Amino acid sequence: MTDLTEPLSAFMMRAAGPGELAGLARLSGGANMESWAFDWTGAGGTGAYVLRRAPSAEYMADRPYGHTDEAALVMAAHGAGVKAPEVVGVLADSDGMGTGYVMRRVIAEVSPAKILANPPTSLIADLGLELARIHAIPSETIPAAIPLMDTAAALAELKARFLSYGGDRPAIALAIRWCEDHLPDPAPPVLVHGDYRMGNIMVDVAKEGGGLAAVLDWELAHRGDAHEDLAFGCMTVWRFGQLDQPAFGVGSLEDYFAAYEAAGGTPVDRTRFHFWLVYRTLWWALGCLQMGQAWRSGADTTVERVVVGRRTAEQELDLLLLLEAEAPEAERNRSLPPSPPAASGPAGEPTNREMVQAVRDWLNEAIKPGAEGHAKFQVAVAMNALGIVMRDLDAGVRAEDKLLADALLSGTKTLVEPGLLAMLRRRALDKLAVDSPKYAALARARALWGG
Repeated sequence: MTDLTEPLSAFMMRAAGPGELAGLARLSGGANMESWAFDWTGAGGTGAYVLRRAPSAEYMADRPYGHTDEAALVMAAHGAGVKAPEVVGVLADSDGMGTGYVMRRVIAEVSPAKILANPPTSLIADLGLELARIHAIPSETIPAAIPLMDTAAALAELKARFLSYGGDRPAIALAIRWCEDHLPDPAPPVLVHGDYRMGNIMVDVAKEGGGLAAVLDWELAHRGDAHEDLAFGCMTVWRFGQLDQPAFGVGSLEDYFAAYEAAGGTPVDRTRFHFWLVYRTLWWALGCLQMGQAWRSGADTTVERVVVGRRTAEQELDLLLLLEAEAPEAERNRSLPPSPPAASGPAGEPTNREMVQAVRDWLNEAIKPGAEGHAKFQVAVAMNALGIVMRDLDAGVRAEDKLLADALLSGTKTLVEPGLLAMLRRRALDKLAVDSPKYAALARARALWGG
């Protein structure tokens, strides 16, 4: 933390005038992109700010545009009346802090759990209205570097990534083939935020009449189909357990769509919306696999990357729930096959599971109580990783099946085949019980499927 104090103070001297920096602290967030909160006290009083940065240009190498263009986009959004943060300055190479920019800090709630515990009554309408405003940002104000998404090309890239990761997950293969068969015609392009969901919005929950306060994290923005943004926040994973509220975990799709259309958004096409719901669920399944690959390659050796790599199972379950309507009614009503038998009880010397349990208990009892801030988060992630290993050692469940994945990807096998959907359901339930047993959709799927 102290290594940023001097260069950030020098930067703020130029951006905001003479003053003094205080309270510099890293906010929670990814291992690559950092957010730092701080106060700056000058002649006009004390202001709250956030530095968003990557430590070096290498961290931005695989992104279609850098922080200079991202900051310009955020400024364009703010200037168009969108609840985007106010950018006060962009880092230069000479600042010695990597790449990034400084924004005025919005004081509001960002935790999905806290927002969804008691959301403001206006929130679902606010979300629809704000998305319509984002999609209406004048194209001439959008930086030229912001790319146009070609859906067919993007899907082909997802397929290529899947094959590079082994191409052996049947549920993902099923989704890729479905998207290929249901690719929509191009839509008139708008600015797509690309990550419009709980976790990337801030909400004023402290006062009566509160509502949406800010839209954060513009790094995935591009030009494309408005329905992509409409669908993303409605994915199961971003509803954080609120399965009965299909729009952001806050409200109904009907209310969300009505607010969006009333604010000038394009009329919502339910078929196109469903395509993007499947596509972005597929996208995130591969995103999880990619994080595991990043750890394996040494590009990112944090424990968090390994754990997120195992969240692929969440999206595989969600993909089956989205696509099972393609199967005949008889297949949807077919009973599930039994799970593999559980491992036998321990005997003799301590087993691998017991050794992992001992390390996990030690972390919980000796390390976690004294950890603070990001270190405490890392300990929790490490304990989660060991919990996955323990359940895996008990169950011995794997998701890989290259022959079946190839058949689904080529279309030689479909959900019409007797028993295939039931087998995929059973495998998805068993794998998710190992990798993410608290995922809310698991209990829902068991109830629906009799698992």
